[in-house]
Amino acid sequence: MIELKHLSKTFHTGEGELHALEDISLTIRTGDIFGIVGMSGAGKSTLVRCINLLEKPTSGQVLVDGLVDGGGTGPLDMCQMTPTQLRQARRSISMIFQQFNLLMQRTCLKNICFPMEIAGVPAAQARKRALELLDIVGLPDKADAYPVQLSGGQKQRIAIARALASDPKVLLCDEATSALDPTTTRSILRLIQDINRRLGLTVVVITHEMAVVEEICNRVAILEHGHMVETGTVEEVFSNPQTEAGRRLVYPEGVQIDHFPVADVVRIAFNGGSSYEPLIASLAIDCGVKVNILGADTRNVGGQAFGTMLLGLPQDKAEAAKAMNYLKAQKDVTVEEVHDYHA
Repeated sequence: MIELKHLSKTFHTGEGELHALEDISLTIRTGDIFGIVGMSGAGKSTLVRCINLLEKPTSGQVLVDGLVDGGGTGPLDMCQMTPTQLRQARRSISMIFQQFNLLMQRTCLKNICFPMEIAGVPAAQARKRALELLDIVGLPDKADAYPVQLSGGQKQRIAIARALASDPKVLLCDEATSALDPTTTRSILRLIQDINRRLGLTVVVITHEMAVVEEICNRVAILEHGHMVETGTVEEVFSNPQTEAGRRLVYPEGVQIDHFPVADVVRIAFNGGSSYEPLIASLAIDCGVKVNILGADTRNVGGQAFGTMLLGLPQDKAEAAKAMNYLKAQKDVTVEEVHDYHA
């Protein structure tokens, strides 16, 4: 649905040129929950604002398919759209923000009605749709409440309802949970996931938290200093990050090593097998071989195991070989020897 091709954005400042984005290319498919992740200053918010052209790219293309009637077939470049086409496309791309951006002098119902008023929707029709959206976001009793009377999570739910008022095909979430506590964050993420499934929306999630990506996204791109350094499915990136930036985000504390004597050390990478399979216990039971867990950084993503583990093998060479053969025979596990380990 959305394809970015060689997209760059440069800001001209008093201190010279600031290259916020450089040569970004990625594809966001229809129905994706696509995470764009990176540390502060990576260019995430600039990138999401280029998707709906709130920021016009300095160069490159933002190709969209199915958002506007271009009078033909194939995707259109938003950077080359007429003003009418751009307005039409933007109605199909809604956005929610970290600070909610609600109108404080309006009730929740009127906040949700606001974009429909601008679009010229009759008042009775807009009210009916707003009440339906309040029900979808789980706040049917807050129609007459004002934003000041709501919690942070409730404000974000109203902001989501307002974003859905224009019946968008794409929902952009710019750090939408960063101001919320962990429990509220999980509830908002579940709501976004439910909306994606129920309404068939394509969702783009901008975040600096890998936990958010882990919770709901199916694909992810990692930005660092304005460059896209890695992209793929969440399973691919979590199981085997290919770049230093990816490793820092997936394993922010690294793999912790206990220091005690071992013979040989192997690194196991879990590539998405069941997180409920007790690999080390099975090794001990099936082979009668005991190993030392020197360090681990693993996680459960939708019932699948991803991450790495360092094992110290027995000093007995026959036992060590038996353990290696067993580990290499397992599905969804990659095993490699660690030759530079120092106890």
